[in-house]
Amino acid sequence: MQTGTGRILAIAVAFAGTAAMQASADEVTKWTQIMLTANHTAAASAPAASRNAAIVETSIFDAVNGVKGLYTAVHVEPAAPKGTSDRAAAVQAAYVSLMHLYPAQAAIFNQARSASLAIILTDNGGVNHQQKMHDSVDAGIAWGQQVADAIWNWRLTDGFTPPPAPYLGDTNTGDWRPTPTAFAAGAVPQFATMTPWIILRPGQFRPAGPPALGSALYAQVFNETKTMGRSVGSPRTADQTLLVQFWQSSNATYFWNAVALRLTAMGDMSLVETARLFAALNVALADSVIASWDAKYYFHSWRPVTAIALADTDSNLATSPDPSWTPLVPTPNHPEYPSAHSSFSAGGVAVLVATFGENVPFVVDSDAMPGVTRSFTSFDGALAELADARVFGGIHFRTACDDGKALGTAVGHFVLQNSFRPGKGNGNFDEEDR
Repeated sequence: MQTGTGRILAIAVAFAGTAAMQASADEVTKWTQIMLTANHTAAASAPAASRNAAIVETSIFDAVNGVKGLYTAVHVEPAAPKGTSDRAAAVQAAYVSLMHLYPAQAAIFNQARSASLAIILTDNGGVNHQQKMHDSVDAGIAWGQQVADAIWNWRLTDGFTPPPAPYLGDTNTGDWRPTPTAFAAGAVPQFATMTPWIILRPGQFRPAGPPALGSALYAQVFNETKTMGRSVGSPRTADQTLLVQFWQSSNATYFWNAVALRLTAMGDMSLVETARLFAALNVALADSVIASWDAKYYFHSWRPVTAIALADTDSNLATSPDPSWTPLVPTPNHPEYPSAHSSFSAGGVAVLVATFGENVPFVVDSDAMPGVTRSFTSFDGALAELADARVFGGIHFRTACDDGKALGTAVGHFVLQNSFRPGKGNGNFDEEDR
């Protein structure tokens, strides 16, 4: 990994022409975009993408916050030497984290690092200030490296590896078992027991569980999914089918970071405030994943594709079996309750609502469906459409979405109430003070 400015000054002029074009973005938002692209390039699963994003964004935050200590740290207490460049620290922290996570993309990260550091040097001072700037940037690189390495080493012991034995469920009525067409083992069961980022334990906000199989509520949500989520013969409208495909196309980490990038570009946040937002957002997403996975593997509830085929075994007179029934979208290979997408999204949305307010217009795009967007006037409206998407896609019952939303919201609120709080200050200066 690169650890010094080296020949950065020599190439600064080459990037000066791009500085104006990138003026609307800072180092946090630039490297968040790079992180999202890296996740997409690596085809990271939704749980893995959340963990990776949290590693990158907390590294950036603790590095930037470490210069002045305006907020409580996630893991590394503010201790940057006087004169440290917070911008260079952000770049190096992001770079180091991504190199750990995705070494196969090293060439891309190396080029982006050089460009980012060159812009910092070009933006700050003329010839008479170059030595001072070199020293400041070098200090930022060293501090960013230290923070990113510390967070990486911390999360190496979070339980993500080694993976546990394959989870195959069982054949008891109501229990999850591998589903068609892949009949794959349960996905990343280790997330159910991983060390959280901020919440106290994976099961801290565990919901009450899915409705009893013989209940009227179960029959109600069963028949809604059976009717609306079937691949053939559903009364879905064309737009309902599109929204299913849209929300299925990517993951919560991409969707809500992309929304945050758009909303941040419309405001005037300082570097540390931006770093705080993206760290809180991604920690809330990551802890919502862990909380959701805890509940999934605790209740191990069957998916609609199984429940509908075996409805003659559920002891509910208001449900009927259809062995030929298939969902609109492929069923994910993990238990049904609660909805992961609703849980993850609600956790992230709790942070965005606290930052931008509930009733703010925004657009959601997908990195897997270029040119297709969904527009909303409130965050709650987006979460409601997401719940529809999981039901109309035939992969969830409505109760899993409602309880997933409540779970994620509780996690997001806990993250904000117990972390990223105003700190005592480190007393160091950065470029914004010059």
